[in-house]
Amino acid sequence: MLLKRFSLYLLINLFILLVFFFAALSIGAVSISFSDLLQILTGTFPPGGIEYPVILDIRLPRILLAIAVGGGLSVAGAVFQAIVLNPLAEPYILGVSSGGTFGVVLAFWLGLAFPIPQIMSFAGASVVILLVLFLSSRFGEIDPNRLLLTGVMAGAFFAAAILLLMNLMNDSLRNILFWLTGSLSLADRDAVRYIFPLSIAVSVILSLFSYQFNILSLGDDQAKSLGLNPRKLKITAYLLSSFLVGILVSVSGIIGFVGLIIPHVCRMIYGYDNRVVIPFSFFAGAVFLIAADLISRTILAPAEIPVGAVTAVFGAPVFIYLLRKNFNWF
Repeated sequence: MLLKRFSLYLLINLFILLVFFFAALSIGAVSISFSDLLQILTGTFPPGGIEYPVILDIRLPRILLAIAVGGGLSVAGAVFQAIVLNPLAEPYILGVSSGGTFGVVLAFWLGLAFPIPQIMSFAGASVVILLVLFLSSRFGEIDPNRLLLTGVMAGAFFAAAILLLMNLMNDSLRNILFWLTGSLSLADRDAVRYIFPLSIAVSVILSLFSYQFNILSLGDDQAKSLGLNPRKLKITAYLLSSFLVGILVSVSGIIGFVGLIIPHVCRMIYGYDNRVVIPFSFFAGAVFLIAADLISRTILAPAEIPVGAVTAVFGAPVFIYLLRKNFNWF
């Protein structure tokens, strides 16, 4: 029964993703009809116009990056919430995004070029991972509340460090502020070539742990009695998720709240089974970020606003709602 339901959900999600994919390719400062779009993608469109570079060099890499980033952040958020057992956990809140972004900004400040910023982004995210894991451990076990609070403090520290570096930059580098608020405008084929398959691969691997996350939700003691090693699972999932986030923020900057909103939306639609929630968070996150990016580049066209600002507009109210729902002291 689960396989039939999973297959149906998969077909529906693929269809919705394709609808948003082609809509985002068509809509923009230069509108392109669906028939022309198909000709461009199949290489049968007459050469000489601006349609080819607009689609193949600008919009297509940007949309593929939106799929990779939106899907990856959503899966990471769903995994963080599963291992921490806290509905507020997500890459932005846990500080992983800020750590990865600090690495990129530091690389820019030092004048380093591709692929060094991406490597330093992963290094920054790794520092946060190790710091949070070390400080949140208690009697050899990871304390969920400590993990969340330590992540918040680490994120605040690295956010302050980013602002300090920006004050040391010259005026020509201050446009990085646009990127820090989350943007897909720097998307290119080189970035998509490694980000897209990596995001899908790590998301698939994390989805394979989904059944174990269901067992983990019963509590560490119950999970141990069923033959599961909670500590090993939490560390493995946390490292994989943080690696994914570090790679994603190296090309998109800090896009907050995607990993917070999407897993909750998926639970509202599909229920609480992580075997369904985690893989389909990828599709929902991809659709959400494609839509948010479409808004960001069309609402004030030809100018555009950071996509992170759009996701924050939706994410902040959800965050407040979850606080009110889950913490009676708020």
